[in-house]
Amino acid sequence: MDPSCLVTTVQAGGGGVMVWGMFSWHTLGPLVPIGHRLNATAYLSIVSDHVHPFMTTMYPSSDGYFQQDNAPFHKARIISNWFLEHDNEFTVLKWPPQSPDLNPTEHLWDVVEWELRALDVHPTNLHQLQDAILSIWANISKECFQHLVESMPRRIKAVLKAKGGQTQY
Repeated sequence: MDPSCLVTTVQAGGGGVMVWGMFSWHTLGPLVPIGHRLNATAYLSIVSDHVHPFMTTMYPSSDGYFQQDNAPFHKARIISNWFLEHDNEFTVLKWPPQSPDLNPTEHLWDVVEWELRALDVHPTNLHQLQDAILSIWANISKECFQHLVESMPRRIKAVLKAKGGQTQY
């Protein structure tokens, strides 16, 4: 039990951090650390504090489209009402139920995870993990997220061809 002979390990993954992010063809949007369980009230703060400024800055002509999935808090009345109040500033796309094959953000999370695993020095606590994720997000190449946006017609075509079944995406 000599401390010089011991190596600390973490079982069961050691915990994690939750983040919320958005992007467009033009740029990565904010990546927001979530310090608690995400519910409609917390999501409303994200929408008003991060989505709204991003959309109005990126799409000053009110021609932007915001895509979100059907998470329960995305469909909450306070969220729907907020988007209705701002429907002259950007459009919220209607999202088909149970369609993870269409969500390009999932592929960005994969990129973040791959980059995290490729780090020379792995985070040893949650603060370091959050910092690493924020840094990786900030350095995702423009080509990466532009490719994901450009892939949307192919994704939609593949889902339609599979009649809602599994696709390569």
